[in-house]
Amino acid sequence: MSDPLVNRRPGKGPRAAEAIFDTTLRHLAERGYARLTIESVAQDAGVNKTTIYRWWPSKPALLRAALIHARVLDVDIPDTGSLRGDLIALVEQIIGLLTDGRTEPVARALTSGTGLPDDELAALTRAFFADRFSREQPVFVRAVARGELPAGADPMLLLDLVAGAVWMRVLLRREPVPPDFARDVVDAVLPR
Repeated sequence: MSDPLVNRRPGKGPRAAEAIFDTTLRHLAERGYARLTIESVAQDAGVNKTTIYRWWPSKPALLRAALIHARVLDVDIPDTGSLRGDLIALVEQIIGLLTDGRTEPVARALTSGTGLPDDELAALTRAFFADRFSREQPVFVRAVARGELPAGADPMLLLDLVAGAVWMRVLLRREPVPPDFARDVVDAVLPR
């Protein structure tokens, strides 16, 4: 069962939630997870550390809330009228997140965990992707309703293929993204 304090929406938290989230993500990118502290976030966000502890009782709870609720990481779920159009729009937004100077370091930090089973950062990264996947479900529900995907299609596999191509190119291979990359990736993945 999830901890209600971890999943608080910014509108139900302190007034300074967005500043706290932005500072948390910036500290993650600059210092890494091991050196991220609630005390330093509080100081740089201009709030008392008790404010943070009241809403997010631990570093993992704070980072999870920041990853899920920070506006800087938001993606608008497209509704272009076609699965192809929706996926291209999603991939373009992912490209934007992974190439933007404010969010690319956060994405890079998310991939820096130890990979061990007890790795807190890996668990938080999984929570971030699970949240994004749940938000993107309407794209696939609409595609099934329009007959563009069979009812048994695996939307996670489609997202892994199209988004994974961006993560691979930008974060792992550190190569530039050509202008038509989103269209090319979607066209390579979608059955015709």
